[in-house]
Amino acid sequence: MNTRSRDASGASTTDDATDDATSPVTGGAPRGRGRGRRSSSAAASERRGNLVRLAADLFARKGFQATTVREIADEAGILSGSLYHHFDSKESIVDEVLSSYLEDLLGRYRAAVEADGGPREVLSRLIQEAYRSLEPHRAAITVVQNDWNYLQQFPRFGYLAEAEGEIQDIWVGVIGDGQREGVFRHDIDPKLTYRMIRDTIWVAVRWYRPEGTLGTAELAEHFMTVLFDGISVGRRDSQPAPAGG
Repeated sequence: MNTRSRDASGASTTDDATDDATSPVTGGAPRGRGRGRRSSSAAASERRGNLVRLAADLFARKGFQATTVREIADEAGILSGSLYHHFDSKESIVDEVLSSYLEDLLGRYRAAVEADGGPREVLSRLIQEAYRSLEPHRAAITVVQNDWNYLQQFPRFGYLAEAEGEIQDIWVGVIGDGQREGVFRHDIDPKLTYRMIRDTIWVAVRWYRPEGTLGTAELAEHFMTVLFDGISVGRRDSQPAPAGG
């Protein structure tokens, strides 16, 4: 940090002239070298983030296998060789896309389980977080759906199955807790129920539009109404027989 003092004539002086050397980043404005390095690092991080987002959208639209490094570079408006300054392969890019998504999602699921509330409240929070992920992780969810089997053959993507295993354990555990406490029906299979909920939410990524009239919170609320309250009035075995029977 620079400190300023007054000399005998009253003019302002700088105790550390070295830190106020002209910065090439600012084109002549006095700046500390440390600040210049931080600005350069922030710019590089921003460029890397933009590349990841552009690539993720391409992977979602075309599929990971069909997308080439050249196409990613073209989308970003750079040469293919420049892309390798940030990533050593397109596998490294999709790795960052998927690991960021799963880390975020698992963090939200863990927090939902750790918060106070019974099984129905916890399950509601899980559903809300699952729907909330549709917007920021739209591309990643699509890649998981389309390229899961292909990516799993590579050791570097072993964490995909591990993450899915933990996610399944969380949901199945909450449904099982609800059954034991008499909140949820005892005649449903927890694992099958989780998979049906997951797939219903996941497929929404293909038709949900953030710019539409409904947000993810409204989608989650509607889904929970159908899940917890159903769409039928009365018991299923008490419905009238079809006409003409």
